[in-house]
Formats: sequence, C-alpha cells, structure tokens
Amino acid sequence: MASTAQPTTLTDIEREVIAFFVGAVQALGLPKSLGEIYGLLYISPEPLSMDEIMTRLQISLGSASQGLKQLRSFNAVRTAYKPGQRRDYYEAETEMRKLLGNFLREQMRPHLEAGKERLDHLEELMSASPDIAPTQRQRIQKLQSWNQHADRLLPMLNLFLRS
Repeated sequence: MASTAQPTTLTDIEREVIAFFVGAVQALGLPKSLGEIYGLLYISPEPLSMDEIMTRLQISLGSASQGLKQLRSFNAVRTAYKPGQRRDYYEAETEMRKLLGNFLREQMRPHLEAGKERLDHLEELMSASPDIAPTQRQRIQKLQSWNQHADRLLPMLNLFLRS
C-alpha cells in the first residue's frame, strides 16, 4: 500500500511558490505567516492538516491557528473533508477572482468606511478651526478626494471580478 504522507521538508518549487505569496501578503501589510500558509496550501496537491502545515513550515501552533483563522475569514482557505479522518484539513481557494473579491469586501470596504467617518470628523474640526493653515486644509481635502475615488472604484472592481 502506497503511503500518502507529506514530506517534512519543502521542495524548491514549494519554497518559490511560498516566497511568491509571502511577497504578496507583505505588500498588503499582512503577516508573513499568511503568505507561507496560503502558499503551501496553494501548491499542495492534497488538503493539509494544521499539524502538517506546522511541520512543513516550521511554525508554531499559534501562528498556524491564527493564520488559518484569518485566511478562512478572507475565504482564502476552506476546510476539506477526508474520509475516515477526524481532524480538519485545509485547502486553498485558487480562483483569483474570488480571492480578490473577498479581500475587497472583507478588508477594503471596512477601511474605507472607517476612513470616511474619520474624514467627516476632520471636516468638523476644520470648520471649527478658522486658523487652520491653507496647506492643511488643502491636504485634508485631498484625502477626502482620495477616499471618494476609492469608494467609487471598489464597486467597479467587484463588477470586473464577477465578469
């Protein structure tokens, strides 16, 4: 009977795929461990358990648990069923359209909404401060413009990702 056990060391291909995703998540300001976990699951031909992820990536239980929790909240990974197994196994969402759409909804939208509230508060402060420097007024107005553009761009990106 052939063994389906995963090797404990990473192959060169796995290391490169993981490095690719580590770079991507770090560019987004997310923890390196998210890229490591997602990269390993992305390139893995079979779903992996948390223990396998920890062993293969040499990360702690806390990093693996938190990383999987965050990746599940982005819908970047999902639990996979393995017949006869009681533990959870994980696999990556491989459709870029779904990944980006989920990220925009779950991460960008709340930041834009919080930013709008903060900008509204800045507008009130600016109105109550007649001695505000013209440069400060101009820069706050520029921030408001950026936020409005981003707010209009998100729905268009979502439409693009659905087509």
